[in-house]
Amino acid sequence: MTSVDLTGRDLTGRVALVTGATSGIGAATATLLAERGAHVLVAGRDASRGESVVSAVRARGGKADFVAADLRDAASARRLAREAAELGGGRVDILVNNAGVFPFGPTEQASASDVDAVYDLNVKAPFHLVAELAPGMAERGHGAIVNVSTMVATYGVAGMALYASSKAALNALTKAWTAEYGPRGVRVNTVAPGPTRTEGTADMGDNLDALAAQAPAGRPAAPTEIAEAVAFLASDTSSFVQGALLAVDGGRTAV
Repeated sequence: MTSVDLTGRDLTGRVALVTGATSGIGAATATLLAERGAHVLVAGRDASRGESVVSAVRARGGKADFVAADLRDAASARRLAREAAELGGGRVDILVNNAGVFPFGPTEQASASDVDAVYDLNVKAPFHLVAELAPGMAERGHGAIVNVSTMVATYGVAGMALYASSKAALNALTKAWTAEYGPRGVRVNTVAPGPTRTEGTADMGDNLDALAAQAPAGRPAAPTEIAEAVAFLASDTSSFVQGALLAVDGGRTAV
């Protein structure tokens, strides 16, 4: 079994796959993991943005590669897992399931295709990635999986039934995977962000600030603030943390 580094956050020698890493929280996470020594595999649909993240990492002396992935079906997710392992020299040590979509609106306005699209990316893609990568982690006796969820998966918000329910499923998977893979050295945890100012939330305008104002912090998060929480759970600094849901929401779910 791989020895556990209790001295800090160093990820040197680790291979990290981050989905949805071409912008926002994913890009911030990929950059931070690389700064701490990991070989980061930047996964996403937009090659131009992906290569931009990779270039920025390399400019700082880090190691990164872009891997194109749509993640809209099982074949795409499993193909990404295999390509990532190949680029990682036969393994992936850290998996960050960050890719997701967050449509808002009344339940009655969601079409069948809307429901399928949200669950395909937010639930099924992480499921298939874990199915491909977690057994190898378990065989090596060491690995970390971090699922990126949302604060609204833990309480009700009108207009967010589809998005919240998909992330609630991801929260449940974290617990199930902890029971399944935890005894063999694979730690699985969840980060649940609150409102975060990213390219993806730009069109929310004042609604983002209004949602953030409900929390004690009173403001949206920066992507780097969420990335710090992901990096903590990905590193051996959190070696005794398993099956946890870490709320990074400015205190919204505490009040």
